[in-house]
Amino acid sequence: MPTNDHSPELVAPLSLQVGENPLWHPEAATLYFVDILGGTIHAYIPATGAYQLVCKTHVTGGFTIQEDGSLLLFQDGRLSVLNLNGNIREVASGLLPHNKRFNDVIADPEGRVYAGAMEGGIGRLIRFDPDGTITELFDGMEIPNGMGFTPDLTGMYVTDSVPRKIYYFDYDRHSGQLTNRRVFAQIPDNEGCPDGMSVDAEGFVWSAIWFGGRIKRFSPDGKLDREVFLPAVQTASLTFGGPDLADIYVSTSASTTADALRPPGQDLSAFRGGGIYRVRVEGVRGRPAFRSRLRFP
Repeated sequence: MPTNDHSPELVAPLSLQVGENPLWHPEAATLYFVDILGGTIHAYIPATGAYQLVCKTHVTGGFTIQEDGSLLLFQDGRLSVLNLNGNIREVASGLLPHNKRFNDVIADPEGRVYAGAMEGGIGRLIRFDPDGTITELFDGMEIPNGMGFTPDLTGMYVTDSVPRKIYYFDYDRHSGQLTNRRVFAQIPDNEGCPDGMSVDAEGFVWSAIWFGGRIKRFSPDGKLDREVFLPAVQTASLTFGGPDLADIYVSTSASTTADALRPPGQDLSAFRGGGIYRVRVEGVRGRPAFRSRLRFP
């Protein structure tokens, strides 16, 4: 089984508490990402090698790119729109109980947004439709995490980190419904737990393994295809970026969370992370992210 094709390159040597939701913005030619606990939004510009703080705001679990190019932030029960000039405005609040927050989010081809919500050990998956409808799809999850769609748009992957499972659902593009859940992949207990994900152009699923120091690539039938190891144990999420979507950007974290999921005896002291890494794997390309089309006054 192939492992590292190239050594990971640390392109943004930051100390993100929980570095998450890297997402490539093609018009801006910029990688945006968040520090969840720090409540900060950051940017990395490959053309210049510069990385910068975009804004400091509320705790933010993730974001999508809106149709107009702005970022839609899913925060501590509220939504905010961040324009690329740094201006931010809150557009919704009171969506979750006090002190709870959204986690990973993803837009679908119709402009809906699927958002994981974390509420004291009980996770939910919520769908936001462009017409303003908010639908709870299901609860009973623990830490809802990375999501992605099959290239033919008939299936959707959803991660639950605590049981270390990536699920596959039948996805109805017309209605947005998810049905017929089954396990796509199970991560061994001694390897960490699945966190953020991305699906490449061939339909292979890439999962960042928290406490695992690696990203895993699974074939569409759920078989492990390859692993790429990184010098940071807390690998949190990944996305494809660059003009040809051939660069894999991996976010990592400096703070230890979800200690109960750490493999026994693991020492984090030398490999904690907190920066953004870039990896290029020969012959692998990503797909452009879908844009959200939620409307606000």
